[in-house]
Amino acid sequence: MFDSHDGDSVHVDCDSCVVRGPSACGDCLVTVLLGAPPAGVRIDTEEQAALDVLAAAGVVPPLRLVRSVVPDPGTLTG
Repeated sequence: MFDSHDGDSVHVDCDSCVVRGPSACGDCLVTVLLGAPPAGVRIDTEEQAALDVLAAAGVVPPLRLVRSVVPDPGTLTG
């Protein structure tokens, strides 16, 4: 869902979202609050909790970020 954790914040990188496009971005929390998807946004723990409550109540859509899963090179066989 989120790109990376850095202490008490989360970095959302829209460029890495595999569902980025009109159908997903138009109903994503980042687009609703900030307009066009930015290069990235940092959300701290308190903001994340507040946004989760708003999304659960239907006030704003949830974050739609979906990252591709890159396998760990140590688990690849070949």
